[in-house]
Amino acid sequence: MNAQTKGYIAGILAAVFYGTNPLGALPLYAHGITSGNVLFYRYGITVLMFAVWLLLLREDFRIKWGHAIKFAILGCFFGFSSIMLFASFHFMNAGVASTILFSYPIITAVLMVVFYHEHINWSTALSILLAIVGIGLLYRGDGGETLSVTGIMLVLGSSLLYALYIVYVNQFKVEMSPIKFTFWVILFGWFSIIGYMLFVGDRLQMLQGTTEWIFAAQLALLPTLLSLYFMNIAIKHIGCTPASILGALEPVTAVIISTFVFSEAFTLRLAVGIVLILSAVILIILKK
Repeated sequence: MNAQTKGYIAGILAAVFYGTNPLGALPLYAHGITSGNVLFYRYGITVLMFAVWLLLLREDFRIKWGHAIKFAILGCFFGFSSIMLFASFHFMNAGVASTILFSYPIITAVLMVVFYHEHINWSTALSILLAIVGIGLLYRGDGGETLSVTGIMLVLGSSLLYALYIVYVNQFKVEMSPIKFTFWVILFGWFSIIGYMLFVGDRLQMLQGTTEWIFAAQLALLPTLLSLYFMNIAIKHIGCTPASILGALEPVTAVIISTFVFSEAFTLRLAVGIVLILSAVILIILKK
């Protein structure tokens, strides 16, 4: 398997795993767990999982001080992106917020053009357009809903931070395994979550019973550990713009889960949206 094929497969897996967020997050919200605490357990358990993984591989945890600073920046980008997205849910429908979040492929492309002079050809531009139109069709909002300016600003901030994360990973040239790399990103992201909780006074809630721990573990394993691990591989092999466009598969996964697990209706509009997104993904792959 060549590097590009590996990168595209990794990008698709990253998107699919990230789309499983509803499986763990929605039940925890229903149990009264705050968004800050959901993020605390999501990141904390992921750190433990990566630590065990590294120990089993007998890989050295140590990094250089210069790399630690860069990992701290990446961790802040990723952690505060999650914080702002979850905060936006208090001001607007989560479906609207999740739809607006996927403006990050455009932001990523713009950042690469402005700061790194990357050329955006017609197929990439068309892929971005198809993905955004398709994602817009996936939104299940109420008619006539007024959007909160605060909510929009928060979710656009989340999208910008995620785009900055993708761009910075692309520029972070270091000889290190994806497992060790992602461990340090998540660790510093967890520190960001803890700092946020202390600042806003969000007290730690203890998870009650096996069920809540299973939901938290799922949230840590699939949409965090595996998703970020494969995203970092994708960025390394195919670059940040194609990797971000493949991320449009994330809401497709969420829609499928909502339909088959939470029994939400599957309409023609959703089907058209999925076809447009899959077309965008196929186009960006065939371009290579």
